[in-house]
Amino acid sequence: MGSLPHVVEDCLGVLQVFSDGSIYRADEIDFRNIFVIENKSIVLKDYLYDKEHSLSLRLYRPASPPPSGLGALVISPDYRLAPEHRLPAAVDDAHGALEWLQRQGQERGRRRVVRSQGSGLWPGLHTRGLVRGNIAHHLAVNLGFGSPKLAPVRVQGYVLLAPFFGGVTRTQSEEGPCEGLLNLEILDRFWRLSVPSGGDRDHPLANPFGPSSASLEAVTLDPILVIVGGNEMLKDRVQDYAARLKGMGKNVKYVEYGGRQHGFFTNDAYSDVGNQVIQDIKKFMLESSD
Repeated sequence: MGSLPHVVEDCLGVLQVFSDGSIYRADEIDFRNIFVIENKSIVLKDYLYDKEHSLSLRLYRPASPPPSGLGALVISPDYRLAPEHRLPAAVDDAHGALEWLQRQGQERGRRRVVRSQGSGLWPGLHTRGLVRGNIAHHLAVNLGFGSPKLAPVRVQGYVLLAPFFGGVTRTQSEEGPCEGLLNLEILDRFWRLSVPSGGDRDHPLANPFGPSSASLEAVTLDPILVIVGGNEMLKDRVQDYAARLKGMGKNVKYVEYGGRQHGFFTNDAYSDVGNQVIQDIKKFMLESSD
């Protein structure tokens, strides 16, 4: 009689992959350290945007113009998760959410403006998982400047909040101190479970500047805002991403919050630093608007 299935990949108990290929995903995640304020300042509504894959999005809008917030309509799309659905499934789903928005604009016969999050709409900001900024990058590259394929929707910029990029060669910050919930073992496991089978951390979907990644020199991009914490393990990789794009003449703004770890803007969302992130995004949105 064969042995019972055993855990071969464990992501903090939230996701476990077993030796027989089965997957356990926790129904509830303990967010006790994240303070949430319930109020009536936001009106929300859910829409099914992809019937085939049962994917929904949530639309948020201020109940009244806020004095200091974004004052934006935010669309938060769900997407398929790895390892059941490896990349590029999540990127494809993000495209699907934008195409849903495009259909709304076409059906109503008037122009829709999308300001990224990456979302307006920031592609990937409020979705699940850890590759949101990565998704926004691939949307920016695939859609190009002015997002002509989405007309009448017009993406005017992308916000990459602590984007997850990978690479086989380690950076100094990756080899430095671990974070509260992140270490090299966890980061490697995330990529191992996310990239297409047979791929590694240099896969183009993980590393925009990997050995097999297409050159971005000739690609025209809408403005990009990159925000990262100074104590994030992926800080050096994010900083290099922004510097390389700047070196190619792309319109990229890099903002680093010293002493902060991954997720600082959500873990302490109502703090002074959390509000500053909102103000940085708001300023970028205004500067990037036509």
